Amino acid sequence: MASKALTDATLVNHQDETERESSEFEKNQKRYQDLIASFPHANGWRPKATLIQYGGHWIVQPLLEGWLHAQDFFQARPIDFFVCSYPKSGTTWLKALAFAIANRSCSDHSSNPLLKSNPHDLVHFIEGELSLVPQVDDVANDNGNTLFSTHIPYGLLPESILKSGCKMVYIWRDPKDTFVSMWNFFQKERSDNGPLNTLEESFDKLCQGLSLYGPYLDHVMSYWNAYQENPDQILFLKYETIRADTLPYVKRLAEFMGYGFTAEEEKKGVVEEVVNLCSFETLKNLEANKGEKDREEDIPSNFYPKSAYFRKGKVGDWSNYLTPEMAARIDGLMEERFKGTGLLEHDI
Repeated sequence: MASKALTDATLVNHQDETERESSEFEKNQKRYQDLIASFPHANGWRPKATLIQYGGHWIVQPLLEGWLHAQDFFQARPIDFFVCSYPKSGTTWLKALAFAIANRSCSDHSSNPLLKSNPHDLVHFIEGELSLVPQVDDVANDNGNTLFSTHIPYGLLPESILKSGCKMVYIWRDPKDTFVSMWNFFQKERSDNGPLNTLEESFDKLCQGLSLYGPYLDHVMSYWNAYQENPDQILFLKYETIRADTLPYVKRLAEFMGYGFTAEEEKKGVVEEVVNLCSFETLKNLEANKGEKDREEDIPSNFYPKSAYFRKGKVGDWSNYLTPEMAARIDGLMEERFKGTGLLEHDI
């Protein structure tokens, strides 16, 4: 009897705590919404998809709410590691590599969670899942979970990340391929915000800096400057370079994360196993990454099927979409923005 009463009391206390957390979450959400209403707004890549300016960058409201929540509440630790990027610049691949490195087994890869779960389900965005739903705060507070990701520009990261001494890796990509990948990705979204702008209209907005988490070149520069100031804390990588010769950069990433491969592992081919497990071809063909049906009626509103994260992954696919004039325009913007910074000459 006493045991049952104790159990019942525990359940009641847990329910009360959950209700308090939900109430507090809703209060914060209302506070963020009121604050966001005062920020500059602009039209996005869809007729009803409003972009909101915060800290010199553009973002949609739900993600900005998560962004503000992360700034207020996310507590980074020295042991944490962050995968940082601009959308569609190699995020999914880098998440998979970081997870495989940190969770590898010298003897067997057949039980790796990547075989059954999408990389985004294993490495969470701090401004996404961890901030937009109160219950998933448990993931952030789990001492066994040390891998996180973000698209937030460096200067606007939560203060705890900047002060904790934790490490992060940043990946950037040719803006032409980044744009094409993003535009095709948005095509897969079943959205309530109207049809996606034409490629030409969306490209013009990207060049103006009006894109999700944009301006893109400013995003890259925020991490490049931080990397130059503190190369022991930030690893700065380029998508095209890693795609051309993946193996040495996987070894470099593992060493930087504190999970360097041993001589025995290298002899057994463990590095190659990680590279193969995380290859675009392998990930794309796993059931975990093509689980949702791609028929529009099966895709919930404002949702992307997991297959949308694996389109081509090729370098130079932009040439199938952009005119020479469009390519010259964005190359000129990149040359102007990066001139004198050392970024274009950086040998990673």
